[in-house]
Amino acid sequence: QVQLVESGGGSVQAGGSLRLSCAASGASIREFSMAWFRQAPGKEREGVAVIVSSGSRIYVDSVRGRFTVSRDTAKDTLYLQMDSLKPEDTATYYCAAVDRPYERSLLPALFEYWGQGTQVTVSS
Repeated sequence: QVQLVESGGGSVQAGGSLRLSCAASGASIREFSMAWFRQAPGKEREGVAVIVSSGSRIYVDSVRGRFTVSRDTAKDTLYLQMDSLKPEDTATYYCAAVDRPYERSLLPALFEYWGQGTQVTVSS
């Protein structure tokens, strides 16, 4: 069983940056696909970025060029560097994992393990 714990959320002004972390325990994430999702009040959960075991990355169009997903397999930790933040990025951000090395989808239903979420608030 994999446990995921996010950290690094907070409040920032538009144009600012935040770095989210997701620490995994219970198993090595080396062969897992890992992703970040977000959910704003009243909206469905949305895939933000996914990174597969080879390091290949996929981003949703709204964050491409501003967000960078990375992983440190030695530390079993996933990161999301968020730059040029906009008010519409405000949401609860969730880390997710699936025990398949090349899951490139951003569909929430395909991910098995989830963190508790961390709040990101961007003010204008």
